[in-house]
Amino acid sequence: MFNSDLTKHLAELSKLEFTDEELEQMTADMTNIIAIMDKVCEFDTSKPAYALDAVDYKDLRADEHRNSYPTEEIVKNAKNVKNNSFVVPKVV
Repeated sequence: MFNSDLTKHLAELSKLEFTDEELEQMTADMTNIIAIMDKVCEFDTSKPAYALDAVDYKDLRADEHRNSYPTEEIVKNAKNVKNNSFVVPKVV
């Protein structure tokens, strides 16, 4: 399926360099990834999407409106607050 020659070729195309040990490990990893993808391909997609739902929507709780926690209470211990929001340093 996936051999070291193919791994070498892909590494060359990707401008990657591997030691022999790393090449062997990468080949094993790629073989495992392809095996997983082959397993995914076996998934039966002929069923409608709704039939695949694991949740029975009638069993969910009803949405209930509740008041939120008071903003003043949330920000009372913050060091820096502006317009009822936490002020944090800008990170670029």
